Amino acid sequence: MTSWIEAEEVAERLKPGMTVFVAGTSAEPRTILNALSRHSDRCAGVRFVSVSIPGINGVDFSAYHPETRSTAFFATRENRDSIASGRVDFVPLQYRAIFDYLEHDMPVDAVLLQLPPVEDTDVMSLGISVDFIPAVLDKAGLVIGEVNTRQPAPADSPTWPLARLDLAVACELPVPVFPTAKIDAAAREIASHVAELIQDGDCIQIGIGAIPNAVLGALTDKNDLGIQSGMITDGVMALTEAGNVTGQKKHVDKGKIVTGSTLGSEALIEWAGIRPELRFRPVSHTHDVSVIRQIDNFVSINSALQVDLFGQVNADMLAGRQTGATGGSVDMIRGAALSRGGRSIIALNATASNGEVSRIVAALAGHTAATALSLPNSARGASCICL
Repeated sequence: MTSWIEAEEVAERLKPGMTVFVAGTSAEPRTILNALSRHSDRCAGVRFVSVSIPGINGVDFSAYHPETRSTAFFATRENRDSIASGRVDFVPLQYRAIFDYLEHDMPVDAVLLQLPPVEDTDVMSLGISVDFIPAVLDKAGLVIGEVNTRQPAPADSPTWPLARLDLAVACELPVPVFPTAKIDAAAREIASHVAELIQDGDCIQIGIGAIPNAVLGALTDKNDLGIQSGMITDGVMALTEAGNVTGQKKHVDKGKIVTGSTLGSEALIEWAGIRPELRFRPVSHTHDVSVIRQIDNFVSINSALQVDLFGQVNADMLAGRQTGATGGSVDMIRGAALSRGGRSIIALNATASNGEVSRIVAALAGHTAATALSLPNSARGASCICL
């Protein structure tokens, strides 16, 4: 039976030696985390694990206490120094591998997450941010949910037995929004070239940022597009409302927009809670190659920091320092390579630092790990678009 407690009481449940998974994206339990920061002495000896998204999840858990440790799969502005100092263990895994690692290899004693209001006496909805939560929900001995009256509960989001929610904290907070990146002339030009590679009926995966936003805005003359992506943004909402996205050509999840989370405006959050064509699924579905390969004409669109003349892509390191993570792009690239008619597109600006630094290099530096390989193989093609 679920017991209701105050956020300040959560710290009392933490014990040295515990591993605590904290949900990311818009399921981050901010009320609970703010309370933990005020009782940081109770975090001594605790390891926090989270898949934090740069720009929306900004907590460096290792800063709670000198004896607090953290496992991270993304390098963010907030945790880079702690990664360098060894207080945060950075684990460079792709999204599908992170899910498996959490599900099978990492012990998890407690889960902290944000949930929509409980409207059914038997089940709880995971809301508009699903991604990695199902990997840990059953294995944790303690599940603490921040129940937010402003968190939507979509019709097609996974549900879990309410009995798994041990403790609940009531809150009423705006769901975190993600600012729309400004689109400049270069991004629009790149987007126009990408759009030429997109055909009616293609199923698209796309990320966040100026170029992805511009690409979505350049697809208004396409028909019956499908979406299978780790996240959706306002651009997907606009294409759906305009009738460009229908999903009717998809062989898996036909007629559905499949995503793990939403990252965008308040309007997108509200829209995601009421649209019946949205299907929220965990990373084990959205990024699983065995699922993606069944989708004909699957097009993966991703960006990068650098590409070299060998076709190597660097999407997460600068000057030998981790600045991001591999994320889910490689899973999608592999799926596109196996999809009948599938394509992988890497789109980026050709220069940085006001044109003084080339992002197209002869070869990646020796201290830079390659995120992916963009050269075509004998079966599938890959495109790299730079401007």
